[in-house]
Amino acid sequence: MADPAPLSPLAELARRNDPDRFLCSLFAPPERRETQFLLIAFNHELARARVAASNPMAALIRLQWWREAVEQAGAGTPPRRHEVAGPLAIALREGRLEAADLLGMIDAREAETEEEIPSRGALLAYLRGSAGGFAVASGRALGAPVESLPGLQGIGAAYGMAALLRAIPAQARQERSLLPADLLAGHQLTPADVARNPATAGVAAVARSLAEEGLALLRESESRVGRLPRGSIAAALQGQLARRDLRRMLAIGWDPSQPPPPRGLGDRLAVMWAGWRRG
Repeated sequence: MADPAPLSPLAELARRNDPDRFLCSLFAPPERRETQFLLIAFNHELARARVAASNPMAALIRLQWWREAVEQAGAGTPPRRHEVAGPLAIALREGRLEAADLLGMIDAREAETEEEIPSRGALLAYLRGSAGGFAVASGRALGAPVESLPGLQGIGAAYGMAALLRAIPAQARQERSLLPADLLAGHQLTPADVARNPATAGVAAVARSLAEEGLALLRESESRVGRLPRGSIAAALQGQLARRDLRRMLAIGWDPSQPPPPRGLGDRLAVMWAGWRRG
């Protein structure tokens, strides 16, 4: 049997930094997978802007760098010398990605540079713009019907909610919290309190409430999307992981202050089965 073809540099980046979305992208048509890998790599660069920066201003500078990279691609400026920015400029000029989608993803990430996310509504707006924006860009690149994009955005936001809740311990290690301040205040907590010690009953109550909301959003959004064409199903597969994660969070015994277990075979099979069945 011949050895499998080696992964491209972008595919390696996607697999290493975002294995969830990498797995979903494998169900895209072969000729469109590289654009999906590029989108995953771009999203990772935005996600690490705040994590890698020493302070919020440095994070904003990183986001501005990417904003300018997207805008300059449209203006015909030579691509920036970067493993993601260079291919991104080519994809934008070839029409494989849309600048408006990418700029919206960048704008949404600015919420992570604030001291806190003030409200439940602000959290949902952030998730719809960031993880939801990724799902829209992914679906558009795969030729999903325009009428399905709002539903895909909701699926992406639900996945983002699950990812945010899974990351509570990691956020605390970075001395921050993305849980909304208004919900925490109902339990006499602040985001700073959560950053110092996420192992409190109030944090668990807020996290479960958000998990319930994420699951409801997922159900509604999947019903809006309906049956996608075979070539664009990859854009919706992250909903399979969101559903499994959010249900775990609503099970008795879930502790949001503890690191989540690694992905198991059941998670991967759920994505693979949905991809094959719906494709």
